[in-house]
Amino acid sequence: MASVTIARPASTEYAPFYGGYVSGVPEGDVLAHLERQGRETAALLREISEPKSQHRYAPGKWTIREVVGHMVDAERVFTYRALSFARGETAALPSFDENAWALTSNAGDRSLKALVDELAVVRTATLALFRGFSDKEFGRSGIASNNHVTVRAIAYIVAGHELHHVKILRDRYGV
Repeated sequence: MASVTIARPASTEYAPFYGGYVSGVPEGDVLAHLERQGRETAALLREISEPKSQHRYAPGKWTIREVVGHMVDAERVFTYRALSFARGETAALPSFDENAWALTSNAGDRSLKALVDELAVVRTATLALFRGFSDKEFGRSGIASNNHVTVRAIAYIVAGHELHHVKILRDRYGV
């Protein structure tokens, strides 16, 4: 299959909530960005010690491990949505409550190394999925979390979501 260029989505292709994620993604090839971002985030996270990975910046906030677990979960949810809509799914897909998921995940009990390894594998799968889509598939859309979204926008949401959490890790957790 020929290489696909994924145009930046219009603001009508995603819910306003995701605007910050999409606008944070730098100009250029979003797939190249996702690939580079995955390597850079994994390298950053691998510098954190296991004891530091249990740090919370405030009472009731997630640990670094739980943030990474959330990043893994969210990327899987986003890419499931992309796959569903690329394949023509017409049923509305549910939202997910990241705080409820964090309470029932075991991310806080896993090693940071295991979580970072999983994040890297998920990113590899994300790239394989997106690289297999045609222009037509990137233009398809559906309803997720009661909002219209295109497959193209989801690629940018995945990248922007990770940027958002890496910024939080740097600014609030001192990573």
